Amino acid sequence: MVEIRSRFAVDDAALSALHARAFGSRDTHTSPWRARLERHSVAWVGAVDGDELVGFVHAVGDGGAHAFVLDTVVDPAYQRRGIGLALVGRLRGDVASVGVTWLHVDFEPHLAAFYAACGFRDTSAGLLRLDDDGPETSTSV
Repeated sequence: MVEIRSRFAVDDAALSALHARAFGSRDTHTSPWRARLERHSVAWVGAVDGDELVGFVHAVGDGGAHAFVLDTVVDPAYQRRGIGLALVGRLRGDVASVGVTWLHVDFEPHLAAFYAACGFRDTSAGLLRLDDDGPETSTSV
């Protein structure tokens, strides 16, 4: 039985391993998730089966009405069971309870149906990859 937990005690190695499994990475690097979440996130939610972390999502905020969904992930062995919907649903409630009124998410086209099922509506947005060799802009006006 998978349990959905808000603001659970994050194990950096377990969350890094979950991301590696879900995104097919062979990278065994452990990221400092706990410190990052405590410093920047409005809320985070995990899905746990026994002692194993099998899903995760969090939201960072602007200190006001807006928060942004990041790092939505479900272990491939647990996908298509409604766990992702449950994670985002709990996150939605958690961020609303602290005064957030707008929850944003960016996603790749193949995830559109999932996020629509979570209640998000389609909008236009922009994205700029900062480590890309795109055109430079002048800082003088």
